[in-house]
Amino acid sequence: MIKLHDGGVYLVNGTTLVEDNAQAAAALNAAVGKSISKEEAAKNTIAYGILADHNTSGNMDKLKIKFDKLTSHDITFVGIIQTARASGLEKFPVPYVLTNCHNSLCAVGGTINEDDHMFGLTCAKKYGGVYVPPHQAVIHQFAREMLAGGGKMILGSDSHTRYGALGTMAMGEGGPELVKQLLNKTYDINMPKVVGVYMTGKPEKGVGPQDVALAIIGEVFANGYVNNKVMEFVGPGVSNLSADFRIGVDVMTTETTCLSSIWRTDDTIRDFYDIHGRTADYKELNPGQVAYYDGMIEIDLSKVKPMIAMPFHPSNTYTIEELNANLMDILDDCEKKALVSLDGAVDFTLKDKVRNGKLYVDQGIIAGCAGGGFENICDAADILKGASIGADEFTLSVYPASMPIYMELVKNGAAATLMETGAILKTAFCGPCFGAGDTPSNNGFSIRHSTRNFPNREGSKLQSGQIASVALMDARSIAATAANKGYLTPATDIDVNYSKPKYHFDSNIYANRVFDSKGIADPNQEIKFGPNIKDWPAMSALPENMVLKVVSEIHDPVTTTDELIPSGETSSYRSNPLGLAEFTLSRKDPAYVGRAKEIQKAQKAVEAGKCPLEEVPELKEVMATVNEKFPEAGKGNIGFGSTIFAVKPGDGSAREQAASCQKVLGGWANIANEYATKRYRSNLINWGMLPFLIKEGELPFTNGDYIFIPEVRKAVEERKTEFTAYVVKDNTLKEFTLNMGELTEDERTIILKGCLINYYRG
Repeated sequence: MIKLHDGGVYLVNGTTLVEDNAQAAAALNAAVGKSISKEEAAKNTIAYGILADHNTSGNMDKLKIKFDKLTSHDITFVGIIQTARASGLEKFPVPYVLTNCHNSLCAVGGTINEDDHMFGLTCAKKYGGVYVPPHQAVIHQFAREMLAGGGKMILGSDSHTRYGALGTMAMGEGGPELVKQLLNKTYDINMPKVVGVYMTGKPEKGVGPQDVALAIIGEVFANGYVNNKVMEFVGPGVSNLSADFRIGVDVMTTETTCLSSIWRTDDTIRDFYDIHGRTADYKELNPGQVAYYDGMIEIDLSKVKPMIAMPFHPSNTYTIEELNANLMDILDDCEKKALVSLDGAVDFTLKDKVRNGKLYVDQGIIAGCAGGGFENICDAADILKGASIGADEFTLSVYPASMPIYMELVKNGAAATLMETGAILKTAFCGPCFGAGDTPSNNGFSIRHSTRNFPNREGSKLQSGQIASVALMDARSIAATAANKGYLTPATDIDVNYSKPKYHFDSNIYANRVFDSKGIADPNQEIKFGPNIKDWPAMSALPENMVLKVVSEIHDPVTTTDELIPSGETSSYRSNPLGLAEFTLSRKDPAYVGRAKEIQKAQKAVEAGKCPLEEVPELKEVMATVNEKFPEAGKGNIGFGSTIFAVKPGDGSAREQAASCQKVLGGWANIANEYATKRYRSNLINWGMLPFLIKEGELPFTNGDYIFIPEVRKAVEERKTEFTAYVVKDNTLKEFTLNMGELTEDERTIILKGCLINYYRG
């Protein structure tokens, strides 16, 4: 079904793969009648061409990218605009779309959600943006319908910013990267490697985009095959997929930890733009005659089976057939993995869901940027036509991804077909994807066509003794399970005639409801601030010497941004930096906030001109030990703060708050064996935190220990990649080494100044 090549691969004429080995040159010469270097062939990928068109540095090894458009939703745009305002924002320099699809149904905190929305609307007026009101569309569906364009680039403050199927290279990053674009700065990265995804065959009836996506994720996540690389979808199999199918695969590429994605385009994508009244935005994209890829994933679409990603990660994949055949063994394995993810905080079981040898699920959800597409929902309606979901525990909720999709489902009868079964149709909302909608009962098991199934991502609160879990599946198999009244069933087991109705897009909905400034700013517009919307607190520059206290130690194989700062109802507090920070690591390490605040007292004392040792008495012994070897370290040249250790932090969401919440609690650094994503590391840097690395193995420190890093500022200034550090314990200094990866000059300056806001202020 899927093959991963060990080395580089040439693609010849879009249809022939040639491995990069000793015979490659002869094979290429025979195929195209000329020799071509690897370096030249690498320039023939679609990705290279788009990046070259948007690079302003003049150096294709060190990119400085200017994006065509930006997009954010209502749990990120407040912080982004507040940061940009503090840094001198006068006008949005490129189209910036503010959608409201995350806080729209969270009845938490009184007026704070709608206050954020009104902040967004008034900022769109003042600075010349676009405002999409609640319930109209989820962020990525609006972007597909109204923003994407062939050969363009879009930056979004959401990790699932992926429009590659439409010929648009899109990237999801933390808010500070959007701030840079708003201030006419650039997105600075090394030229990423490009991995081809060569598709052949045609999916069998009942197999959907989520099945293909999960099959790929299961093969490439753990081994990092595409980590921080661009996935480029090529091959004849692409043309056997509808636009909606390609979009459904594409959005899930985020779960591979790739940087971005791009697809070859054809008449199917041209039709998509025609339907949406934007024919001029289509561009045919294909790799050159000979294109070189740094890796290649071959996938035979005809061999993909209905898939399921069991709790608690999209890469925990099985075919549904395999799961049903080995049910108790696989459930037992999932429960053992959960012991690691949940630290034994609650009792978790799935085996109690087995009834008469079959797996019974409590809930089905088809929603959001991954599941809420027109074709997914129409196919689900065809499967469920004339059926009943039953009057037992099982429920089914369907969230069309935009109001235009919803209206077409009403017009063609699919909505009525679904509602007649007992399913509920709801408006465009991302809640089921991040824990703010349809939370199951305690120990409930939900199957969802959405993007993620991390621990507590469905809304349960571990700190309250609650646990529920999610498995990811395709809408078709969810519908088949619903037709079977909650018993897990692959869609390929259902004999159904898929009607495949034609989609008609009605732009009047957006014309009547979406505010579009057409790029014209109104400087006289007053911004509406709710009482929860707060400015960022002041942040100090990097000190000459640093004392860090380790305040959390996490040894999970991967730490998600959901664990660093939970999603769900806490999202409503994201316009209040200090208020949100109270939830940092609350599900993973509830004592973290208190520990971080305690050592932060010392830094606040330094900033106030007081003695830090009086505020945190245990520092007296620490500094006495430090001063034996470093007598000059002290008043006027030292800072105090906290750090966490995690094996591999940063998988998942692009949310900058995973870093900023640590920062406002006094965090100066993270220490990790590696960082799961480029975007999390960037978030740390943009908030003035040092992204340290330490080699795998036994740690020289433990939770609660103090670490002294002499001349840390000088080391950053001198572009050092190794930092000498000392564990301060039992009146002794134990030396060890911390490492740091490459920093751009701007990133170095941001860290030295203490954060991105300070960088732009002076």
